[in-house]
Amino acid sequence: MFHTNRALQFKLYNEAREAFTKNPQYLIEIERFITSLILKTTDEFKEVMKRSYDEACYLYSFWKNYPPLDRGRSPRGDQIPWIEVGEHAIGANLARFLSQKVPTREIGLPCGTDQRFAVSNGEIKKICGLTDTVMLFLDVKSVGPRDDFDHTVLSPYQVSGDGTWVKENEGIKNSVIKAVGKIASHDFHCALPPIYILSDGKVAPTISVFLKPRYDMLYDNNQSTCIGQPLKRITCVALPNGLLLTVNPNYLRDHKGLFYPGKDDKSKLKTKMRARVSFKLLKELDAWRVVTVDVGEK
Repeated sequence: MFHTNRALQFKLYNEAREAFTKNPQYLIEIERFITSLILKTTDEFKEVMKRSYDEACYLYSFWKNYPPLDRGRSPRGDQIPWIEVGEHAIGANLARFLSQKVPTREIGLPCGTDQRFAVSNGEIKKICGLTDTVMLFLDVKSVGPRDDFDHTVLSPYQVSGDGTWVKENEGIKNSVIKAVGKIASHDFHCALPPIYILSDGKVAPTISVFLKPRYDMLYDNNQSTCIGQPLKRITCVALPNGLLLTVNPNYLRDHKGLFYPGKDDKSKLKTKMRARVSFKLLKELDAWRVVTVDVGEK
C-alpha cells in the first residue's frame, strides 16, 4: 500500500508545487478564506465553546485528586495545566462545527497537529482553479495570564517546508530553515509537506492554523488559592504555507525574526528543536493572520 498511486502522486505533486510557487497569491487567498471560515465559526459558537471549556472548573471535585502533570518550568503549584481542556473544548468542538458548514474528512496521518482533516469548498476552486480541497492542520495552545505572550511555540510537525520531491522513490524532503533571534539562532526541521496528494488524486495544500485559548485565574478572598480558570478569549493564528515561507515570496528571508529560537535547551535532539513564531511579524505580513475573539468577561 505504501507505493500505491505513488507515480501519479509524484506527477500531480510537482505540477501543483510549480503552480503554487509561480502563483503565491493562490496560497495566500486560500489561507485567508480558511482563516475567515474558522474565525466566523469560532465567533458563532463561542458561547458553546466557553461552556464546554469552563465545565472543567465545575467538575473540579471529580479530578482534583488526580490532576494533570505540570509541564512548565518552576511551576508555582496553583495553576492547573489546562492543555487538554483546550484541545477538547476548543479543538474538537471547532472541528465538529466546521463539518456543519463545509465538507470535512478525517485524514489518517501518523504525525501532525491536534486536528488534521481535509476541508473542501467551491470557493477554494474559485481562488486557484487547481483544487477545491485543503489539508487543514489545527492545533490548540491554551495559555494563562502568566504565559500569554505575543508568540507561540511550534514543533517541526506543525510547520510545512519547501517540500522538494526529486526522485519518485525518495519521497518529499524539506530544506532546513533557521530560527533567528537577536542573540542566538538554531536549525529548524519542518516536517510537513506544503501539499498533499490524497488517494483519490485530490490536490490539497497544507494550511496551518493555531488557536490560542487564554484563560483567567480566579482566586479566593485571600488571594491565595486559585478557584477557577475560565476561558477569556481565543486567538486565531494563521501560519503561512512552507512555499510562502521559504520559496516565493520567502517570508523568512525578508522578515528576520519571524521564526526565532524556542524554549528547548541544547540537549534536545536537533531535528526535534522547536521555534517560536512572532505574532507581531505575522500581523505585518497580513493583519488577518492574528485575530482575537473575546468570549469571557474581564
